Amino acid sequence: MAPAAEGRLMASARSRFPRVALLLPVLALTLAGGVGSARAGTFVDGRVAGAFVCRADFSLARMDGLFQDLAQLQTDLVRTLGVRPAREPIALYLFRDESGYRKYLARFLPEVPYRRALYVKRDGAGMVFAYYSRQFDVDVRHECTHALLHAALPMVPLWLDEGLAEYFEVAPPERAYASPHLASIRWYVRLGILPRLEALEGKGDISELGGAEYRNAWAWTHFMLHGPPEAHDELVRFLGDIQASTPPGLMSRRLPQRIANPPRRFLAHFKSWKR
Repeated sequence: MAPAAEGRLMASARSRFPRVALLLPVLALTLAGGVGSARAGTFVDGRVAGAFVCRADFSLARMDGLFQDLAQLQTDLVRTLGVRPAREPIALYLFRDESGYRKYLARFLPEVPYRRALYVKRDGAGMVFAYYSRQFDVDVRHECTHALLHAALPMVPLWLDEGLAEYFEVAPPERAYASPHLASIRWYVRLGILPRLEALEGKGDISELGGAEYRNAWAWTHFMLHGPPEAHDELVRFLGDIQASTPPGLMSRRLPQRIANPPRRFLAHFKSWKR
C-alpha cells in the first residue's frame, strides 16, 4: 500500500494486504442521506464509524468491535502522529465472501488488479473494499489506516505508509506487543542483524516490497513510536513537514541529528522490549 494521490495514478500493494490507489470513477455513495442502498442494490446494511461510512452485503449486527476500532483509529492517529483528522468521509464496502467481492470489483473496478483488500482514492474520495475472511479485521484496519493517512496528508513515503498500516492493523490493545512481526525481528536482533532504514527509503514502488520489507518497515515504525522519545518527536515533525507541504527529506538523515547512533538504539530497543 503506497502513497495515494488525488488526480493521478498510483498503486500500492503487499502480498497479504495489498492496496491500490487508482484514477477511476467514484462509486455511488449518498453521504447526505446516511447509509442506504448503493448501486445495483448490492448492499443491505450500513454503519457510520468516525470518518468511515460503511455499506455491506451482509448484516453488520456482530461487527460492533471492528467499528469501535475504526472510530478509535482516527483518534489514535491524531494523538500518536500529530496528523489532522480526515477532512472528508471515507467509503467502506464490505462483502460476505470472496465471490461477491470479485463480482463487484469485476463490474465496477475492472482495471484494478485483484487483491484481497483494496484502498482506492480519486479526487478526494477515499474508498476501502474488503471481503470476510479469517484476516478480515486486520485487512480492514490496515486499509483504513492508509485511507485516514491519505485523507490527512498530501503524500506518505512508501516505507512509512506501510509501516504505519502494519502497526495499526493490530487490535488497539495489542498493537505494541502482539504484532506477528515482533518475534522475527527479535530473532534477527539477537543475531545482530539490522534492517537498514536507507534500504527501505530506496523502495519507490510497491512491487519492490516483500515480506521482509513489510516487517522492517513495521520495525522502524515501532522503534519511533515506542523507542527514544526524540525518535517519536522526529516522526511527528517529519509528518508535520509533509502536512505543511514542506519536503521532509529522509528519515535516515534526520534521526541521527536527534539521537546518537540510531542503529544501536534500534537493536537495544528490541532486545529489551517486553510488556
